[in-house]
Amino acid sequence: MSDGKEWYLEYEIHKNRPGLLGEVSSLLGTLGINILTINGVDHERRGLLVVSQDDKQMEQFLIAIKKMETIYLTKVRQPTLGDRLAVRHGRYIERDTGDRKTFRFSRDEIGLLVDFMAEVFKMPNHPLLGIRGLPRVGKSESIIAASVSANKRWQFISSTLLKQTIRTRLSDDERSQEHIFVIDGAVSKRSGSESHWSLIRELMRLPVTKVIEHPDTFVTGTEFSMNDFDYIIELRSHREEEISHGVSPTPYFSWPYFNS
Repeated sequence: MSDGKEWYLEYEIHKNRPGLLGEVSSLLGTLGINILTINGVDHERRGLLVVSQDDKQMEQFLIAIKKMETIYLTKVRQPTLGDRLAVRHGRYIERDTGDRKTFRFSRDEIGLLVDFMAEVFKMPNHPLLGIRGLPRVGKSESIIAASVSANKRWQFISSTLLKQTIRTRLSDDERSQEHIFVIDGAVSKRSGSESHWSLIRELMRLPVTKVIEHPDTFVTGTEFSMNDFDYIIELRSHREEEISHGVSPTPYFSWPYFNS
């Protein structure tokens, strides 16, 4: 971890010209502010992660940057998870304006989605995530990739990734907080026995990270609600694709082991 205090800076380019980025970088360097990462986060905006040794350095930077007519500083703050990912990937995560815990991705943003979930999986408060999306869009695969990236082990409680999985018990080793527990809400609602739901209720009480596919279907007719979720992820094949909330997905295999 870098010494000093991290900041996220974002500026809008009013008049682009050669050497503009170098001027900003030189100004930061002159003031003793180190640049960790820099990237374009939009067509006319750039984002930077920087480290200052004290607040006075940032105050001096803000005074100086206001004198530059070619750019306009739009954000100065402690970096959020979204800021870090925006600089890393060169784009912001789309967030629902009405429900701030809902984040939207399309298939061409799988890398961004995996990084986002991996960072959430590393959080010490063991969040509950829900992920919406039509069959075969990449939900389970993204969860596995994010678990690997976060150096966590994944454990399917219900799934149809390879064959239908309906777990009714876990060994002591499988109850580790280093596991990511994955539940397919549609499979559990359709095929889960009482012992299966007893296991789910036990996991919901434990301080472990859980990811529930088809969360709207999962909560229907149960004691759980959408308010229990810390994050809701929507994954689409393309931006215009509609996701029906609360409706079990159509089975997409007819074989006995691929029946959901």
